[in-house]
Amino acid sequence: MRSLVALSAAALLASAGSALAAPASVSVSVGPELQKKFDKTYGVREAEQLTADLRKSVEDALAKSTAHDGARIELILTDVKPNRPTFKQLGDTPGLSMESFGIGGASIEGRIVAADGREQPVKYSWYESDITQAYGNWIWHDAEWTFDRFARRLARGEEVAKR
Repeated sequence: MRSLVALSAAALLASAGSALAAPASVSVSVGPELQKKFDKTYGVREAEQLTADLRKSVEDALAKSTAHDGARIELILTDVKPNRPTFKQLGDTPGLSMESFGIGGASIEGRIVAADGREQPVKYSWYESDITQAYGNWIWHDAEWTFDRFARRLARGEEVAKR
């Protein structure tokens, strides 16, 4: 009976220790050059959607990990390329079709500020290089793939400033 109580107490202490660690806070903004591209070419609503997608990918990945607990993660979306035309591009360019497709991807920069104040730069990019692999059904297929790859690496605690 005492061993059962001891095991229960140990399990409670172990779970309390992990519960005390606050998850990382994640903020995402758009770089100035990319913002101009959203305003002129892609459409402003696309910027809002992509920053929300990047934030959600990182938050979801970090929720499954203890990497960067208590940190502040500040990300800047510096470039994106769509796989298909955006709604603004379709409206601005007669003859353009949703059947059009190309290679896409994204670039992310920023920093991780650890709970103790240490800063770590973040830089990651990935663009599809094979047009035969770029035929996604979604406008931002490769960009979202980039967000997911980045988030998984971040959650594993891998160095993400090398690329």
